[in-house]
Amino acid sequence: MDIGRRDLLLAAASLAVASVAGGARAAGDRKIGYAIVGLGYYGLNVILPQFVNCQHSRVTALVSGDPAKARATAARYGVPERSIYSYETFDQIRDNPDVDVVYVILPNSMHAEYTIRAAKAGKHVMCEKPMATSVAECEAMIAACKAAGRKLMIGYRCHFEATNLEAMRLARSGAAGRVRYVRSEHGFVQRDPSKWRLKKAMAGGGSLMDMGVYSLQAARYMTGEEPVSVMARESTDRGDPRFAEVEDMIEWLLKFPSGAIASCLSTYSANQNHVLLMGDKGRIELEPATRYDGNRLWTGKDGRAEEISPPPGPAKTQFAGQLDHLADCIQADRSPIVSGEEGLRDMRIIEAIYGSAREGRTVKL
Repeated sequence: MDIGRRDLLLAAASLAVASVAGGARAAGDRKIGYAIVGLGYYGLNVILPQFVNCQHSRVTALVSGDPAKARATAARYGVPERSIYSYETFDQIRDNPDVDVVYVILPNSMHAEYTIRAAKAGKHVMCEKPMATSVAECEAMIAACKAAGRKLMIGYRCHFEATNLEAMRLARSGAAGRVRYVRSEHGFVQRDPSKWRLKKAMAGGGSLMDMGVYSLQAARYMTGEEPVSVMARESTDRGDPRFAEVEDMIEWLLKFPSGAIASCLSTYSANQNHVLLMGDKGRIELEPATRYDGNRLWTGKDGRAEEISPPPGPAKTQFAGQLDHLADCIQADRSPIVSGEEGLRDMRIIEAIYGSAREGRTVKL
């Protein structure tokens, strides 16, 4: 993606956060209905509570393998019992006119299956990141949605988060001068060996397939460029039962056409949430950078000289902004700013990172 296109996406994202572009709709217009697939922590405790903050989106169906949890959740959010589905009955969602979008919030290995099934059922799709566990799966998801004439959007919430949007704007405006270096590090301590994120068959990998997506995305959207090569190295204690199947720490160096470089890290054994851009005139720094709330932004010549607050806007969270953006794209028949193609770009780089770490060589992109 060249800088010009990325500038257009950034402008579109700013509009999505500021006022959901195309929002001059009558107050009585029908809201876009979402089916939430997966009632784990993120779906239950993060996404579902956000519909109250949405202008153009509502929850209309639930898909879960736990009938009791599904019924209790449906009662809480006003979802009728006829709109509760199991994974076995999921395909019946095609007959529910109240469902416009299927939001896939499942383990990574299930993203492709449920995206493709949703498209075949005639529904638009929001899919959590990483988009899938392989490039081939990403391509199949994109093809299925195109064949069905349906939108596919990936849950890159930071593209709707005010602090990150302001950091991108500052980088584009030349606040730090010519970009020379980005450092992007994300991780947390994953303590429970039983978690699905530590099972390769379900997650597709370790920290890179989780926190690494934030590091990779930040390197791309802060530079406004696409990398041309990657060199990676893994550091994992295979004697630790948590990492019997997947990697713990992996670091990689991206090179960009302008000559800028990005040093990135993901880990499951330390807490980190930090993005730093350095240019020939100064710095732009976020810490914490990509949390659900409380992100902070600084600029300075060689340190944190000034804390920057994002411009005031409507009281819409990054999650509500994301949900309403897809709703608006459906109503206006536009492509989401973080489409399936964006998820595919990340997965191509992720596969190259794994290949570089495994083979100990620089991989061209």
